Amino acid sequence: MNSIHEFAAELFSGTRPLFLHTLLIPARMSIAVLAPHPDDFDAIGVTMRFFRDNGNRIDVAVLTSGGSGVEDGFGGSFTAAAKEALREGEQRASCRFFGLPESRLSFLHLAEDEHGHPSSGALNLERVRAYLIEKRPHFVFLPHGNDTNAGHQRTYTFFKQVVEEEHLSLVACLNRDPKTIAMRHDLYSVFDAEAAEWKGQLLRFHQSQHQRNLNTRHHGFDERILSINRQTARELGIDAPYAEVFELERFGQAV
Repeated sequence: MNSIHEFAAELFSGTRPLFLHTLLIPARMSIAVLAPHPDDFDAIGVTMRFFRDNGNRIDVAVLTSGGSGVEDGFGGSFTAAAKEALREGEQRASCRFFGLPESRLSFLHLAEDEHGHPSSGALNLERVRAYLIEKRPHFVFLPHGNDTNAGHQRTYTFFKQVVEEEHLSLVACLNRDPKTIAMRHDLYSVFDAEAAEWKGQLLRFHQSQHQRNLNTRHHGFDERILSINRQTARELGIDAPYAEVFELERFGQAV
């Protein structure tokens, strides 16, 4: 594979789904992750680790602090500011564990609605626009827009509007989440029990979400994400216990 353009072209030709680990990925291909809330990056941690080990630059933008997802009193936090600081601290800790340089983690601090999701509005759109124009990534990972989570829906809406208005050439990789309604399976990565333990540790850095899931769903945040990875592997019919899966969308000349 000689160029990023050739790699992108390969993704949109032939039989789907494609197995990520068999593709020859140019190391100079840059990646941006748009995470509506802290922990959305970690939900695709194994795929991100694959790109990290391949030498690809990864930049992560967390759109909201997600303080509304913290239970009152957790970690001594009662105010909105304390909860937001707590969640940002969890994200910084998980990214250090992952090995992401601190300079590549950004918090966009988009205005939030009463549920802690990024609200619709021109200012939020412009912050997403500024980030994408600054980074000029070849590939962007974000949750699928066909999702019951309003934050995931709006993140995709912001992203698509910016890309189309700015005529950006890139590939979007839309990941499956526990709240995804339906999506195509275009690209997938697989992992084993050892990698699942690593991913579980990554997810448990988000202790506020881990405890909230234990309290409300009676299983941890790690199990919530890993269970959808197990389900995905079964649906793909592959010889692996876990998989992360993505729907691909091409914009412009796709790098």
